[in-house]
Amino acid sequence: MVLGLAAVAAGALYVRTLGDSPTTGPRRAVSTAHPPATPAAPTPASSQSARGASPAPSPSPTHRGKLLIHGAGDTNFDPSYIPNLQTYGWAYALSGLDGLFQRDDLTVANFECAVSNLGTAVPKTFNFRCDPDALPALKAGGIEVGNLANNHSYDYGPDAVVDSRRNLEQAGIAPVGAGKDTDEAIEPAFFEIKGWKIAVVGIDEVVDPYPEAVATDDHAGTACGHDVGCMVSAIRAAASKADLVVVDINWGVELDTQPRSYQVEQAHQFIAAGADVIFGGHSHRLQPLSVYKGKPIFWSLGNFVWPALSVEGSTTAVAEVVVKPDGTMTARLIPAYIASSGHPVLRAAK
Repeated sequence: MVLGLAAVAAGALYVRTLGDSPTTGPRRAVSTAHPPATPAAPTPASSQSARGASPAPSPSPTHRGKLLIHGAGDTNFDPSYIPNLQTYGWAYALSGLDGLFQRDDLTVANFECAVSNLGTAVPKTFNFRCDPDALPALKAGGIEVGNLANNHSYDYGPDAVVDSRRNLEQAGIAPVGAGKDTDEAIEPAFFEIKGWKIAVVGIDEVVDPYPEAVATDDHAGTACGHDVGCMVSAIRAAASKADLVVVDINWGVELDTQPRSYQVEQAHQFIAAGADVIFGGHSHRLQPLSVYKGKPIFWSLGNFVWPALSVEGSTTAVAEVVVKPDGTMTARLIPAYIASSGHPVLRAAK
């Protein structure tokens, strides 16, 4: 089942109780402030089997609280690409969200850039170097996870990849999807929140330059590349250590407004391996929300902190997933619009 985008662009809030029929209309955001999510140390896995094939016993739902999770699309804080961030300050990037990310339990954003001052530009059309000085403002705005699994994390080479991780960690934002080698690139970020252990995995299927930007055993880069087996194994390993697995993946084709058939096939494989939520990106266009076996798939969250280049590119949304104590979920796209470059603003419900 797929939710269309016309009403999202117009400002309607779409809410899906997974497994039920879609409903329309505004839905109040959680208003109670929660303590910021704190990364948890990985726990050794006792089994590498897929959770879908061999589920591990779960803690009693009475020991779990309700979770509110958000996903944001392509986030860029390169001051040369978005001068507004220099003019108005780094907090301008999230100032149009009315504290949405500060009120939730976990926010994952796709950092579409090298978050580093190191390295040299690799030959390509666009190279994005985001200023590490922006990270404290993004953290204060409520972002807990920075996904580096995308086609711009390697824009300034391997040294910048390693430094990007270091800069995010120092700012209190958990990096995923890239690292000094394969193991670090596929390593999840773990969080313990309200009785849940949550894993966030970053995957980069759109690699630029290819294959140079893919992490290997002795080379820094992004996670997995075109290796679907690597993706499935990373998700399976995360699922063996966590109650809930969130996947942030860079995939698809630029300017597409619907997923390709191979993406649908891959998403089904990911869910079979243990993925509970999939946040997608790369097309620079907002795509629909789908549900497969009760799991939400946000095919592409489009642009987020990005230049206002066109109506289509500025029309965006925030992904929201609510996980109830019994594990059932609701999912929606919260409409937003890039009102001026680097400044997404939530749209009022109609």
